[in-house]
Amino acid sequence: MIYLDNAATSWPKPPEVLRAMADFLERAGGNPGRSGHRLSVEAGRIVYGAREALADLFNAPDPLRIIFTPNGTTALNLALRGLLRPGDRVVCSGIEHNSVMRPLRALERQGVRLTVVPCAPDGTLDLSELSCAVVPGTRLIVLNHAGNVMGSILPVAGAAPVAHAAGALLLVDAAQTAGSLPIDVQADGIDLLAFTGHKGLLGPPGTGGLVIGEGVDVGELEPLVRGGTGSYSEHQEQPADLPDRYESGTPNGVGIAGLAAAVRFVMERGIEAIRQHEMALASALIDGLSDIPRVTVYGPRDTTERTAVVSFTVAGRRVSEIGLRLEDEFGVLCRVGLHCAPAAHRTIGTFPEGTVRLVPGVFTMMDDVRAALRAVRKIVES
Repeated sequence: MIYLDNAATSWPKPPEVLRAMADFLERAGGNPGRSGHRLSVEAGRIVYGAREALADLFNAPDPLRIIFTPNGTTALNLALRGLLRPGDRVVCSGIEHNSVMRPLRALERQGVRLTVVPCAPDGTLDLSELSCAVVPGTRLIVLNHAGNVMGSILPVAGAAPVAHAAGALLLVDAAQTAGSLPIDVQADGIDLLAFTGHKGLLGPPGTGGLVIGEGVDVGELEPLVRGGTGSYSEHQEQPADLPDRYESGTPNGVGIAGLAAAVRFVMERGIEAIRQHEMALASALIDGLSDIPRVTVYGPRDTTERTAVVSFTVAGRRVSEIGLRLEDEFGVLCRVGLHCAPAAHRTIGTFPEGTVRLVPGVFTMMDDVRAALRAVRKIVES
């Protein structure tokens, strides 16, 4: 089996992740923050250690401003629904994932004014066009750090001064880049960073979070969920302290333990080393696919402007047929279709059919890529 679906979920996971999750259930396993006994205290220590690891990874100044959520989608909903009010303006790119577009379209029906800035056919975004769209009254700019269809990297660091000059905040969707690209929330001027644990961070499903920058007034960011936090139990109002303001209910302690181990693995391996490995594989995929007749590869040709996400189509062939044959005949696992990002596919002209997406990861080898290329060629030529 050759696994090339790492943009959906990374696989396999580092052995350290599995050990940390088993260890949590065997040795800790209490409800963090809910009791004073040793199992609860140990669980709380592990959860706080995960905050510290993520703060180191993203250069976030305060671990308590890292909010755990079940996934990146929930983190994005917390930021969007927590900040935006009727009459506010929000600007996004033309290749956003439905985790951004669906909440924004719902908010638009409630009176939020939305501006979508088109991207180029390769998925890149012109910063000057974004600047023109940020008019007085803009509350928020939200950008995909990198697209999940073409892999194009958007200029989030350049967008930060544009947002701040207008009195707006910058929300970055790092679902495709956390663990694969360097992210420095302070140097890049990122106010809110939504991440998921199960992709480039190599953690388990059911983990993610929102990094809240120090420039964000949490009094203006409403909780998405309210309930028990283990703190201030004498009050029936939601606590104002972080992270409790946004973390109601029992946390996914075992998942967070696995995420902490995964983050430490990524940091030990090194983000730059991971990127070099993944981009060498992606470059081989792009070059090899481009040499196959009737194959169109999407996204920037310059690998410094993209991640390892590689999408392609074959003239006259359905993507569903290609994906099915890749697995059934050659053991190559990929993803086909619209990838929950119809806006991106409209940008590159592949809507409604979509593309075939091949995404190598940390544990992918060059021999895997060569085998996948041979498989695609055989399918196309048959």
